[in-house]
Amino acid sequence: MTTPTGPEPGTHNPDNYCYRHPDRQSFVLCQRCGRTVCGECQTPAPVGVRCPQCMAADRASVPKRRRVATDAPKVTYALMIICAVVYAAQWVTQYFNVPIIDALGVYHPGYTDLQHGVYEPWRMLTSVFLHGSPLHLAFNVLTLWIFGRALEPLFGRLRFALLFLTAGLGGSLAVALISPNIWVVGASGAVFGLFGAWFVVLRRMKADMTPMLVLIGINVVVAFLNEGIAWEAHLGGLVVGALCGWLILRDHDKAFKTRASVWAMIAIAIGCVVLATAVGALR
Repeated sequence: MTTPTGPEPGTHNPDNYCYRHPDRQSFVLCQRCGRTVCGECQTPAPVGVRCPQCMAADRASVPKRRRVATDAPKVTYALMIICAVVYAAQWVTQYFNVPIIDALGVYHPGYTDLQHGVYEPWRMLTSVFLHGSPLHLAFNVLTLWIFGRALEPLFGRLRFALLFLTAGLGGSLAVALISPNIWVVGASGAVFGLFGAWFVVLRRMKADMTPMLVLIGINVVVAFLNEGIAWEAHLGGLVVGALCGWLILRDHDKAFKTRASVWAMIAIAIGCVVLATAVGALR
């Protein structure tokens, strides 16, 4: 992106006339480039105002949403429904005292330890769709709905689905690396992956990062204060999600004419399973 030329920000324009309308006197300067702008040419910014040329440069650097067959974020809704249906199945089987869903789906690092005797690496992913309580489910589904509607149209369905699933695996890997003796369920790691990806998008847009940092900070504090929350999965999902978001934006820069991010995310997903297995073997 090229930076518009003009007077140094904060300097005084001796003419005090709008650079686009020489007949209009003004004493307001563009916060970014320092040009004098009249009322018609001013666009409010988080700090001060900006001129039309700086606004055009900002818009050129913002990732554009991809065109999909419909605006409905179908993958987001599908993931929400899967989480809800699986939790309903959990509740029913627990009610009849046959919690087969929990028994087959929860993840413990021992299931990716070849020395454990039962090697079931798919639990790193199936555990993402199980939840421990209605509140746990509600938080993750609501957050998925909020961020999925923003990210899926931007990234496309395939890349968004891979982002969610790979971040979930990243959360399970972090549990295997940091806390090998705990059991985990929930989409929180995958949801934090959406946080990480959105953080990368905001940085690309040069947007105000404060609200996102506050949101992540609150969740981190809550996770550390509550012993029942696997903060390790949150951390792993956040890191992997940010990495996936960065990879997807690289594809965006090439108008999605390459699927490099798709193959990279598949490789990362496989790498999470392999690394969790290796950690178990070395422990």
